[in-house]
Amino acid sequence: MWKAKCYHSAVFVVLFSSFIYNHFYVRTRPGETLMTYKGYGGKFKYLTFWYFIIQTVYFGLCVANDFCGTNVRPSEKGQRCRLQRWRDNFLATIVFPVGMFVVLTFWGIYAIDRELVYPKELDKVIPSWLNHIMHTTILPFLLIDKFLVYHQYPSRRAGFITLLSLALTYLAWILWVAFYANIWVYPILKVLSPHQKAVFIMALLVFFIFLYLLGEFINKTLWDKERKHVKKVKSS
Repeated sequence: MWKAKCYHSAVFVVLFSSFIYNHFYVRTRPGETLMTYKGYGGKFKYLTFWYFIIQTVYFGLCVANDFCGTNVRPSEKGQRCRLQRWRDNFLATIVFPVGMFVVLTFWGIYAIDRELVYPKELDKVIPSWLNHIMHTTILPFLLIDKFLVYHQYPSRRAGFITLLSLALTYLAWILWVAFYANIWVYPILKVLSPHQKAVFIMALLVFFIFLYLLGEFINKTLWDKERKHVKKVKSS
């Protein structure tokens, strides 16, 4: 699995160095009042920043598993070690669906009106290359990982519970920020009426579930042989 080792190591270095740059060097200049980016909660108001941490941790876990764990497929002898099980569950329930959510919702809303999701004032703070690391490269990074490495998905019930728990936790956080600091993390929520907010949020939760199923479908499509082997073992 030298390809996986090289790939995971390279992506981890890119993400970790970008995260360090973002955390220590991306700052507002004196006199600027970028409250959506500064203010209460700082960068932790944004799902993008949450996901930046999640994706970096995931690829770090991949590197650890590549060198210290296992990459056992169902059609091979041996059992998955704990690291491999963590990696597989983490990707299936959080990393892939949340990553796709970040990419698709960010660029979808950006194409309609960037001020609703990424105000122009942030260009003064976040360099273009870092913006793409946080919002664009997620897609190819995850798809290549799915192609190179087999991931065993948990039950859908466990997957949905984990994913929706994270989504609702983040929702509670941004609503608290709006209530406590009067800052709408995403301006689109500010312009919607209460019932429109409710419909919008429900639609996003359904979208999360769809993205989970999409990740499961891609995994089954790429690793059809392994899927059939799992079914054979369960039926025997």
